[in-house]
Amino acid sequence: MRVLVTGASGMLGRAVAVQLRDEGHEVTTMQRSASGIAGVTDALGSITDDTAVARAVVGMEGVVHLAAKVSLSGAEAEFEAVNIAGTERLVEHAKAAGATRFVMVSSPSVAHFGAAIHGAGADEARPDLAHGSYARTKAEAELRALAADSPDFAVVAVRPHLVWGPGDTQLVARILDRATRGTLPLLGRGAALIDSCYVDNAASGIAAALRRAPVAHGNSYVITNGEPRTVAELMEGICRAGGAPPPRLRVPAVIARAAGSLIEGVWRIRPGQDEPPMTRFLAEQLSTAHWFDQRRTRADLDWTPAVSLEEGLQRLTDHTAGSASGSGSHSGSGSGRERR
Repeated sequence: MRVLVTGASGMLGRAVAVQLRDEGHEVTTMQRSASGIAGVTDALGSITDDTAVARAVVGMEGVVHLAAKVSLSGAEAEFEAVNIAGTERLVEHAKAAGATRFVMVSSPSVAHFGAAIHGAGADEARPDLAHGSYARTKAEAELRALAADSPDFAVVAVRPHLVWGPGDTQLVARILDRATRGTLPLLGRGAALIDSCYVDNAASGIAAALRRAPVAHGNSYVITNGEPRTVAELMEGICRAGGAPPPRLRVPAVIARAAGSLIEGVWRIRPGQDEPPMTRFLAEQLSTAHWFDQRRTRADLDWTPAVSLEEGLQRLTDHTAGSASGSGSHSGSGSGRERR
C-alpha cells in the first residue's frame, strides 16, 4: 500500500514509518525536516500548510496521522491550528485524493478527566471535560476524524499510552535528567497502577490498525503493553536502565496538584524556556491509576505486543550503555512533554 505518515520526526512517528516500510508498504513521511529514514520518501512541509498537505496525499491509499503539537503548555491558538485544523485539513485532502484508510493517532488523555481508570476501554473522547490544551484539542481532532468515517474512507483512532523506548527525548530523558539532579518526585507512595507502551509495540499496533481499518473503522482503541506497574516501579525501572538513581523525593499528591495549577497560571503569564516542572494534568497522571482493558484492542486489531516491559527495559539499558561508551553520558535533552 502507498502510505503517508505524518510526524515522522518524533520517536513514535519514526518507528511507525520503519514498521510500515518493513511490512512492504511504500512509505512517504511528512514533517518539516528530512526524516533520515532509509527507504522512505520525504514530503517536507507542515500540516498547517494547505498546499503542502494537498501535495503530500496525492496517490496515497492510506494515511497515518501522528503530527501534533504535544506540550504541557503553549498558546491555545497553536494547539487548535495544528491539532484540530491540521487534522481536518489532512482528512479532507486525503478523501479528495482517493485514500481509503486513515489512522488517527490520538491519546488516552482525551478521555481521562482526573479520576482513576481501572481496566477501562477507549471511552468517548470529551473535549469539554479534557484537562489541558493538548488533551482538549486532541479530543476534538479525534472526533472530527471519526466523523469522516465511511465504508469508502475507513477511519480508526488509536490511543497509545505513555510511549517510551531507547532514544526517547521526552518521557525517558525527563525522568533520567530529574533523577540525576535529585528532583524527580514520587507523588504520595507512588502506588498508582499505570499502563505504558514500549515504542515498538505502539508502532506495530498502529500498523495493525491500518491493516484492519476495513473491519475496525469508526472505533477508537487504547494501545498498551498490557502490563500495569506502579508509578514507583516504572520510574525505578527506567532509572536503573538509564544509570540514574531511583527517585527519593516524595510529595503529597494534593500538594502537587495545587502546585501544578499555580505553575500553569504563572506559565500562561510568563512562559519558561522549557516545559513547566509540574501541571495539574501531570500531577493527576502521576497520582491516579490508569490502566486499560486490552481485550477488545487485541481482538479487533488482531494484534498483540511483541516486546515485554522487562525486555523493553533491557533494550533501554543496552542503548544507554552504548550511548555512554560513545559520549560519556546518557542520551536525551531532558526536555519533557505530555505523553500519549
